[in-house]
Amino acid sequence: QVQLVESGGGLVQPGGSLRLSCAASGISFSFYAMDWYRQAPGKQRELVAVMTGAGRTNYADSVKGRFTISRDNAKKTMYLQMNSLKPEDTAVYYCHAQFLNDYWGQGTQVTVSS
Repeated sequence: QVQLVESGGGLVQPGGSLRLSCAASGISFSFYAMDWYRQAPGKQRELVAVMTGAGRTNYADSVKGRFTISRDNAKKTMYLQMNSLKPEDTAVYYCHAQFLNDYWGQGTQVTVSS
């Protein structure tokens, strides 16, 4: 059974930092491109950051220079380091794995507010 479990969300003040984690099980993790998406209330889900199995990365323009995606294939875990957070980063953040199939986590809430 495939599981993607996100953690690390919470409430943070503007300018603060959070680190999200996505722990995977049931997949050959190193073969999968791993992504972070987010969905704010009333908005469509959007791609935030991508990391291929080979380690190539890509970011949404809105988070470039502030967010860093990384992965530890031995631990089957992906991370999203989020710095200089803004209120507009408030959303549910989802982990996504894509190879022959694709899988989603249940999401973790990130709220940026003073």
